[in-house]
Amino acid sequence: MALHGSNDRGIPLRPMSVEQIVEKALAYDYNPTIPLKYWFRSASTLLKEAEIYEHEGNDQQTYLLLFRHAQLVLKHLADHPDVNTLEGKEALTLAEKDVVNGIRKLEILKPRIKKRYERYEQLMKDRDTRKTAAFSRQSSRVAEYVGLRDSSPHQRIPSDPAIAGNPETLVADDNKELAVHLAHKELKRRAVVRKSTLQAGISKEVAQGRRTAGVWGNWEEALANDDRDTNHDKLSQQMQDVHHQAEVIKANGPRNGITRPFVQNARPSYTYPTIPGNTPTLGLRYEPTSTDPLQRRETGNELLDSLRPPKPPPKDNIASRYGTPAIPPKQSFPPPATPPRSETASPLQDDLIPATKLFMPSAYLENGSPLRTIFLPPNLRHTFLSVAQANTRANLETCGILCGTLIRNALFISKLVIPDQESTSDTCETVNESDLFDYVDGEDLMVLGWIHTHPTQTCFMSSRDLHTHCGYQVMMPESIAIVCAPSKGDWGVFRLTDPPGMRSVLNCTQTGLFHPHAEDEIYTDALRPGHVQELAGLEFGVVDLRPKQ
Repeated sequence: MALHGSNDRGIPLRPMSVEQIVEKALAYDYNPTIPLKYWFRSASTLLKEAEIYEHEGNDQQTYLLLFRHAQLVLKHLADHPDVNTLEGKEALTLAEKDVVNGIRKLEILKPRIKKRYERYEQLMKDRDTRKTAAFSRQSSRVAEYVGLRDSSPHQRIPSDPAIAGNPETLVADDNKELAVHLAHKELKRRAVVRKSTLQAGISKEVAQGRRTAGVWGNWEEALANDDRDTNHDKLSQQMQDVHHQAEVIKANGPRNGITRPFVQNARPSYTYPTIPGNTPTLGLRYEPTSTDPLQRRETGNELLDSLRPPKPPPKDNIASRYGTPAIPPKQSFPPPATPPRSETASPLQDDLIPATKLFMPSAYLENGSPLRTIFLPPNLRHTFLSVAQANTRANLETCGILCGTLIRNALFISKLVIPDQESTSDTCETVNESDLFDYVDGEDLMVLGWIHTHPTQTCFMSSRDLHTHCGYQVMMPESIAIVCAPSKGDWGVFRLTDPPGMRSVLNCTQTGLFHPHAEDEIYTDALRPGHVQELAGLEFGVVDLRPKQ
């Protein structure tokens, strides 16, 4: 297993401060000319990502996504030109309820992030005082990783809150077997959760509300029950084997060199406490330092002052009034053999290293922002071309939606959804989008891109394709567009450049089916090279939402 970021003595890598995370959370482009429905989908995607990172124990990325969601909804979407429609008002009301839940979590996450950052700084300060030659060598290695001596123009590693402070990150190309295993395990877990939810008679709305509030439910027990139902014979055989081994040990005694296998308990889940309904929760506050990026804004100390004019009256700090709730201790077990502690080791180090190994970014946007790896089933395009065969013979385009999930800071495509659509020889437009998104939300999926055919043309991104894909990439920078040209035996995986592609398309007001753009490098290959990795063994399903004919 190839890992990056570890070092000889396990020195924890630099985490990010709350102020640094906030600065990253505000670093995105907003354009009010994009239809409101796309921005609400983007807000929903932010929440879904935050939910997954929270479940994996990634406080920094969870904080970034929840903060960005609150800022997007309260500052931008509340003033969008389309928000005054009946549909817009209803969607905004629901989004603001999500913001309330998100702010509750932010108030819990903030002191944890702050404590971890301060403990890291203290650890580094203690090590600096020793001034040993050994530390000097290690310090040089740490500095190279955290960006203090990074020769890259963008200082890429420390700019990503998802992996900042994590000493062991996985290289996607070197860990494909592990990726398949993780995807299979996590997708099975989520399927079991959905199954148990349906069996318990819980509505989709209640289930989504529980997920938004941080209530994951006892999925471990549900998974165990599902395994017992589907693998009863295998379980019975295992029980008999264990009983037989116990009888042998009882009769003969334990043999030398045989130790009992170490089994780690499932990570305990816990529910965030609720806050009284009359508590003013929209007054999210934090205390900026002199270097705080938000201090340049004329906002005072409250986020809401900058999110939603006019300036509201001062709000009480939730944590100061009710006290920060105690976080249950995480259960951990020592390994069978513990190596001796180094003389330079510090007790401060223990709380700094996250337990979860994450996939590191496999590529970067032109502006230096990291792109998470997208794992793509190699045979997906062949399956799609089979589905599209009838349209292709009739010289009609066909499109599909690439859906999947987020696991360990990587994105896995696990579902090809064929939406209801209207096609011509040069265009393909989805219709009845509400059915599409109802399915995506009901299956707890994320939209990761789209795929379409050029029945008689070559493999390229037309101007219409560029404008279509811009809506996807606004929601998620990693979103991809796969173009298949069956008559030419060619295909490609693309994304818009950023800059100049994204901004050029966002600012383009031309409406013709085919029109030029001033920039030459407006899109680029995302597969060779890029952030997309074909992953043999990654299973996927196909769902056709088109009306039966």
